[in-house]
Amino acid sequence: MTHLIHRLLALLGFLGLFTAASAQAAAVEPTEVDYIVAVVDAEVITRHELDSRLESALSQLRRQGTPLPPQAQLERQMLERLIMERVQLQYANATGLKPDDMQLEQTIGRIAANNNMTLAQFRQTLEADGIEFAKFREEIRNEMIMVRLREREVDSKLIISDGEIDNYLANQAASGSNEEYQLAHILLRAPESASPEQLQKLRQRGEEALQRALLGEHFAELSAAFSDAPDALQGGALGWRSRDRLPTLYAEAVASLQPGQVSGLLRSSAGFHIVKLLDKRGGDAPASVQQTHVRHILLRVNEVQSEADARHKLEIVRERIINGVDFAEQARLYSQDGSAAKGGDLGWLNPGDTVPEFERAMDALQPGELSPVIQSPFGLHLIQIQERRERDVSVERQRMLARQALRERKLDDAYQDWLRQLRDQAYVENRLEEQ
Repeated sequence: MTHLIHRLLALLGFLGLFTAASAQAAAVEPTEVDYIVAVVDAEVITRHELDSRLESALSQLRRQGTPLPPQAQLERQMLERLIMERVQLQYANATGLKPDDMQLEQTIGRIAANNNMTLAQFRQTLEADGIEFAKFREEIRNEMIMVRLREREVDSKLIISDGEIDNYLANQAASGSNEEYQLAHILLRAPESASPEQLQKLRQRGEEALQRALLGEHFAELSAAFSDAPDALQGGALGWRSRDRLPTLYAEAVASLQPGQVSGLLRSSAGFHIVKLLDKRGGDAPASVQQTHVRHILLRVNEVQSEADARHKLEIVRERIINGVDFAEQARLYSQDGSAAKGGDLGWLNPGDTVPEFERAMDALQPGELSPVIQSPFGLHLIQIQERRERDVSVERQRMLARQALRERKLDDAYQDWLRQLRDQAYVENRLEEQ
């Protein structure tokens, strides 16, 4: 679930998806008669939907300080994203995938907590900005569906062989370093059965974007204007990754780049790519890590249980434990996660195994010490450290980390291939392109 929340928060980098700007747009007069801009199988996308998304995107770019791309280019990119969303949601509906209401409410509660608000405060803030809570709720449901769809159709089907892990570990041992790269990218997605004419047109758009990048234009602006990747409005930023966690195409490209430099136009089965190396850093991997044996009691915040109620309950539980009541007994009675049956025991955790808020609180404790009530995206916790140890990075853990790195390297390519195939199977009529 941690990965689901992180992905959702990344996809919703767009709490810009709903802003006061969209509320103000509704008040502008006169209003143009709505009309259809695209057809996706049996559904339509209207001009109003596209304009609403454009307002949100422009608001997000302004907040980030990103120079605004030409309106026509951003409009084309935004319509393509709406088409891709509709294609995925239709496929999910046809295959019976939908989150239940409890999962939806828990996710919204965590988004509120991540914004340091109770659910009631969060709802009031949205409504004060002119955002209908029902509309916001439906957008979150759709984001959850698309994340679950990716997990079911792509993530769960990706296989990493033992031979690939052996090769990865051998190459890592040979290099002896753990250099990391901060990248941004642009993806121009090609249809699966693209004609030579389509590919030539796409290549020309890629060459235009590349030349503008080489001339020093703001890469984030070019990403917003040209990229078909989900992270286009975030400047195409991929964050810090080791070379082994990059798609092979990108890993090969950055090997010859210095910070600030841009690759050539790269070709893959997904389409055309441009990569910019923003920065790099290096260092040897640690020979050992500090592990923490920890247990906790978690109360979730949702419409049934407010933050104040959860905090009050945990303060009472904390007082009982301080006065000698068994922690494990209280965890079995009250904790609202899978660890409850084990007395709240989370086992041995390595650095980075849990969310930052939990890890910071955990690291501040001594063995046997009980934390105050702390908050994370999952809810409110009481944490107790049982013991700590220094451990060499075991062969088993090395192989696990290698498997994770290889999955991350392959997932982006696999996901883009799957999206391309899904879109090609759908009937799509883009009426903006016909104008």
